[in-house]
Amino acid sequence: MEENKTTLSEFVKAKRKSLKLTQKEMAKKAGVGLRFVRELEQGKPTLKMDKTNQVLDLFGYELGPQKYLRR
Repeated sequence: MEENKTTLSEFVKAKRKSLKLTQKEMAKKAGVGLRFVRELEQGKPTLKMDKTNQVLDLFGYELGPQKYLRR
């Protein structure tokens, strides 16, 4: 059985679009740069956790540990 997992970049992009925000608007509301938002939504593998949490806070979320199964 395969679980349907959403990546962080997919999650943020979907949440932003559900609120009808542009990347620029979301960056301003979160207090981060537009470049950071673009990199986050493109799935850059190395991002600052504090800035990521600033964006997630707009949606009532924060980063945290998650258990996963190794393949």
